[in-house]
Amino acid sequence: MNPQKRQRIFATLAAANPSPQTELEFGNPFQLLIAVLLSAQTTDKAVNIATRRFFPTIKTPQALVDLGVEALESHIKTIGLYRNKAKNAVAAAQMLVELHDGIVPNDRAALEALPGVGRKTANVVLNEAFGEATFAVDTHVFRVANRMKLAPGKNVEEVERKLMKFTPPEFLRHAHHWLILHGRYTCVARTPKCGECSVFEDCEYSGKGREDDARFAR
Repeated sequence: MNPQKRQRIFATLAAANPSPQTELEFGNPFQLLIAVLLSAQTTDKAVNIATRRFFPTIKTPQALVDLGVEALESHIKTIGLYRNKAKNAVAAAQMLVELHDGIVPNDRAALEALPGVGRKTANVVLNEAFGEATFAVDTHVFRVANRMKLAPGKNVEEVERKLMKFTPPEFLRHAHHWLILHGRYTCVARTPKCGECSVFEDCEYSGKGREDDARFAR
């Protein structure tokens, strides 16, 4: 895909949603970290339902440590892998208390050293909590980047690297949100909604021909 197409795609997505935000609900960087940790292989909607049960009173790492793994399990048992996630969340909170004075660090290496926190989670926290230009490549971003030929890659690391390289600098701050939302609601996995797509003309998806005909027939 050439630079002009990328420029138009991001400009169009930006015009429709100038200040995109994660759909996870949180009140501070610590709650964001926990919400993202819980969101692995789980929808944001399911995570929000679970965190509403304890976020009103659990706002700091020490509060989560005091709550404990068993109690946290009871709050999040409606989401996948809840036992392992509860263990990691409490362990991460303990590390924040012991190593960072209960503060979520604005540092990739420190974040990735926390139990249950990988590169994607760190990228979300750095972007959403600290305003850094990072790409959290989840299944939606990976699909959209490959399908549209925006930044094709064989794995999430390659897609992230290409997106960071090829995304116009003025759009880097919010670009991963636009691609997540585009993949979640328009460029969906099974049957992309090409007829509703605002960046249809610049998309290089090889399978959009049938949608082309339907779109322009209306």
